[in-house]
Amino acid sequence: MITKQTDTLFKHFEDYIKLSDALKTALTERLVFKTFKKGELVHDANKVCTKSYFIQKGLMRVYFLKDGKEISEYFPAEGEWSNSPRSFRTRQVDIYYIDAIEQVDAFCLGVTDLMYLFENFPEMERYARLSMGTVFGHFMERITSMRFTTAKEKYDHFISTYHDIYHRIPLGMIASYLGITQETLSRIRAEK
Repeated sequence: MITKQTDTLFKHFEDYIKLSDALKTALTERLVFKTFKKGELVHDANKVCTKSYFIQKGLMRVYFLKDGKEISEYFPAEGEWSNSPRSFRTRQVDIYYIDAIEQVDAFCLGVTDLMYLFENFPEMERYARLSMGTVFGHFMERITSMRFTTAKEKYDHFISTYHDIYHRIPLGMIASYLGITQETLSRIRAEK
């Protein structure tokens, strides 16, 4: 059972829904607290993703491999969930790996526990719908940025989107996220 550590998680939920005492208890009974070391693989793309991680402290990276190169997809940090969305939802293998960029303390919630919460607490479905709207908005913004902007504009958008954490992300990972070379990124940064 987890106690004081759940404050950040409960506050996150309460940004979207009212948490009943019964839901708090049900969540607490199902959460597992886990620490990942810097560089540790959290999820392997060759396996079905059966867990979602709420990051209490630290920074993760979701990425895929293309021609042997790591392509960063997004960088979940404190107060955010991380999983391989398609694999988690469909219970099939997909392309995404997740690793810890720095030491990560996270709450882990298994897919069967999440389904139990959805079935027994209607407010959890409301939470999922509202929070996914936020996530969807971020992805649409990223797609627009990637398709219709210059390399410098992409970098500026990245800095504004990840203003709290960009300095914690290695430059090679940022370059792969932006779809540019590390040399181009260095040139853009030197112009600032």
